[in-house]
Order: sequence, then structure tokens, then C-alpha cells
Amino acid sequence: MYRLFSWEHSYFSGKVRSYLRYKQRMGDLSPGWEDVLATPELIAGLLTPRSGSGAIPQLQAPDGTWIQDSSEILDFCEAAHPGIPVTPGPDRPRQRLVSYLIELLADEWVVVPGFWERWFFSENGRAPSHRGFNEQQWGAVMNPDATGPDRRAAGAGFFEAAFGISTSRTDPKGVYAGLVHLGCTEKTERAWQASQHRLLERLEVHFGKHDFVLGGRPSLADFGLMGPLYAHLFRDAVPGFAMRTHFPLVCEWVERTNGEGSLNARTYDQKLYSLDARGELVARTANTDDGEWLPDDALPETLLPVLEIFFEEMWPVLRDATETLRTFIASNAHRVGDELPGKTFTATPGFIDLQTGEGPLTHVFRIGEIKSRRMVVPYQTWMLGRIAKAIAPCVANDAARASLSRLLSDYDGGDAFLSLDAFLSGARVRKEGALLFSTAD
Repeated sequence: MYRLFSWEHSYFSGKVRSYLRYKQRMGDLSPGWEDVLATPELIAGLLTPRSGSGAIPQLQAPDGTWIQDSSEILDFCEAAHPGIPVTPGPDRPRQRLVSYLIELLADEWVVVPGFWERWFFSENGRAPSHRGFNEQQWGAVMNPDATGPDRRAAGAGFFEAAFGISTSRTDPKGVYAGLVHLGCTEKTERAWQASQHRLLERLEVHFGKHDFVLGGRPSLADFGLMGPLYAHLFRDAVPGFAMRTHFPLVCEWVERTNGEGSLNARTYDQKLYSLDARGELVARTANTDDGEWLPDDALPETLLPVLEIFFEEMWPVLRDATETLRTFIASNAHRVGDELPGKTFTATPGFIDLQTGEGPLTHVFRIGEIKSRRMVVPYQTWMLGRIAKAIAPCVANDAARASLSRLLSDYDGGDAFLSLDAFLSGARVRKEGALLFSTAD
């Protein structure tokens, strides 16, 4: 069977796990799957030798193939099990593109405030603080065979050794350094939090009318959003309390999409029952929109403000980062075909001078009303290339292209997606396992 090597508190594990549960529940994941706690022993002795990476999550397929990267895991499984797809096909161009855009927003933009929520409220002296819970959930991985107090101590020791948690503001390391590299500093952190709240407010309105992003059935967009909204916001103590208090419908959607302990939340394909005149049970569809994506490639009106966040906040940053990457690839500092920084939360070893300070792989960006600087993440350009391939059949079809044009014309710079492949010229990124390389046009 498939084996998912994951942690419950892992950002991208929540995305993959909820997807696998859905596929299995729908009978579209033979021969099934097992969720395996990725302990340090397994990471060092199995995952890293097999995949070349110790990053979590990883999937081992029944044929022995190893996949490390949540988007590639979903792509692999969708190709192997296409019976009940989670991504709308080319005959639904608007829903198809929006699914990928929201996945990208969740994976590579909301990751910043998501990580900030966890680690800000774990710093020394924070009130409220969820550091104890955070120590426990990390210690459960670091030393799973130990007693409860010893598991928590293992987490605390790891935080100090790997992240320098007691000096997080004066000498950031690990995740704290990663936040700085991605442009989340004391100057910008509240603007990032405001961005996250803006998204949650709009999702709260949307999930008040529709059970899932595209209507009454989950899609790639839903599983993408599970990354930030499950492990870092829903489960962690401080943001979890805030979510339950202010965004209860988003919390209900998390339970529904996670597919576990979700009877009240109406997991997909669940039935609700009434009694007929003879007192017999009569089943009906529990989910909104008859349990389907909206017909005729329609987008819910309540989803458009969510899409607006992508185009107003993230798309300008992606365009600037891609242009910066294009300039670097064309410079004397790089030869086409050579390795680029990888998909890490911090600047990649070997590229740290390039991705920090005012290095050639950094750029100015805006979050809210504040200008700051952040590193270029070539993986995000690779994700744009993945989208370009996915929508190529739509762009080549006159009717589908016209439909996309009508949608994208409402957003500043949106028309670039009609020529996304050309936009990426000179900045193309090739992915081999966990490694990234520039590639010729």
C-alpha cells in the first residue's frame, strides 16, 4: 500500500493526509494507505537515502517510488487514480485555474503568517503562549518511546538546539531565520497577520454558503488550504482558540475536509436522514450544491474576494521574484542548467549570501502598506510552470481562453496567465526530486 511519512503538526502533511483520506473514502486509492510517524530514525535511515531529502511529508508508492513534495504527491496519485479527480479538467478552465492559484496562495504565501503564528507564540515571555503544547507535539516525534515529560523535554531541547528559541529576536536561527528570509520581521509581522485575517474573514463568508471552495465537493484548492489552516492554525493552541472564537465556519470546514471526527461538519459523501411517513430512514445529500462543483464552470460569488487576495498581494511578489530570478540566471554568477536554491523555509546552504541581505536573489516586496525585502524562492517559479502546463489546453482553446480572459480581466496583471508560458521565458525551473535547476527555454 501507499505509505505517507508525516507528522500531525506538519504544514504540508495536513494537505496530503486529507487528500488521501478523501481518495480512499471515495474508493479511488487502491490498495489503500498507511500514515507513518516520521521519526528521526526513519528520516535518517530511510527517507533521506531513498528520496535524497529529509523533508516531511514523503510518500512511498506501492511500486517503491518515493515522492517528496506535497504538490507532486497529489499529481502522482491523481495520475495513478483518475477515477474521482480533485482538479477540474480543461473543460472547466476557470475552476481549473482557480484551484491551482488557491493552492499556490496557500502553499507559498499563507505559509509565512502560518509559521509566524506558531513560533511567535512559542517565544520567551509571550502571553498567551502555546510553547508547552508545541514542545509536546514536536517531542512526540523526537522521542516517541519516552514518557510524557521526557517527550516534552525532547521538544524543548530541539527548539533550543535547532532554532535558538531563547534568542529568537537577537540571533534568529532555523524557522526564525526563515521568517526573516521570507520578509516577516518585527517591522512586517503584523501586516502578515492582517493578511491572514483578511483571508480568514473572506473564507468565513464563503463557507457560510458553500461547503468547499468550488461548491459542494472538495478540490485541489481545499486540500491546498488545509496546509496552513489545519496544523498551524486549527491545531496550535493560541491561533486555534482564535479561529474557533472568530471563524467557526472555517473551523467546521477544516473538520469536514480533514475527514476525521467530522460528523457534525458533514464530511463529503456523508448522508443526512429524515423519517418518512412510516418512520423509515430516508437519506439525502448532506453537502451544499448537491455535493458537486458548481455547474457550467461557474465560480461561487463568495470565492472571488478570496481570489482577489492572490492578485492583490501575492501576484506582484511572484512577478518581481521571477524577474529577479531571470536576471540572476542570465548573469555571470550562474550557468543555465546549474542548481538553484531549493524548497526550504530558510535560505539554502550554498546560496545564503545570495538569498539574504541585499543579495542578487532577494527583492523588494510590499505587504500591506509596508515595503521590505525577502529572498527569491525558485520553487515558486517552478509552481508557476506547473500551472502553465495545467492550463495550456485551456489557453489553446478559443472558448476556454475567452472564458479565462473574462475572469482575469477583473484583476490587475491577471491577463499574464493567458501567456504564462511566455512570461516564464528565461526563468524556467526544472525539479529533480528535492533539487531545483535552471533550464533553457
